[in-house]
Amino acid sequence: MPIGPVQLLVVSFEKPNFSGEILEELQRLRENELIRLIDVLVVEKTLDGDVVALSWSDLSIEEAEDFGATIGALLGLGLAGEAGLEAGALAGFEAGSDGHVLDEEQAWDVAAQIPRGSAAAIALIEHVWATPLRAAIARAGGVPVSDGWVHPLDLVEVGLLAADELERA
Repeated sequence: MPIGPVQLLVVSFEKPNFSGEILEELQRLRENELIRLIDVLVVEKTLDGDVVALSWSDLSIEEAEDFGATIGALLGLGLAGEAGLEAGALAGFEAGSDGHVLDEEQAWDVAAQIPRGSAAAIALIEHVWATPLRAAIARAGGVPVSDGWVHPLDLVEVGLLAADELERA
């Protein structure tokens, strides 16, 4: 099963103001088959220090096992070469057996890192819209060399560097 590029998105909420707007937008993107939520974990720590964690995934258990096996195999290959490939695949398969790639332990790790009255979210988002583009590039003999996101603050930084260079010239 071909998959699109997967984005790891980590968002912090210094003073969470959840109104449902984020969920509505994610639902719109999912309904239009633009993204698929591989796994999402949201952790909120109340002012009293209580922790509330929510997780969800668009993957079935079988899909989560397959995805986990693929990720595990790639990690195992990188860690120990071909010898690590099979062990990594098995570990990843087992990790996905509950239908999630992110586990409960990670919720506690996040909770330990955020201050009271704040929240954080970790999402693995598959960009389904890019799957046909990726296949077309491969059919044309193309090999992706690099990709990344350009954020507005990155552009501001480039502008500041350019202005600094102009001042020195």
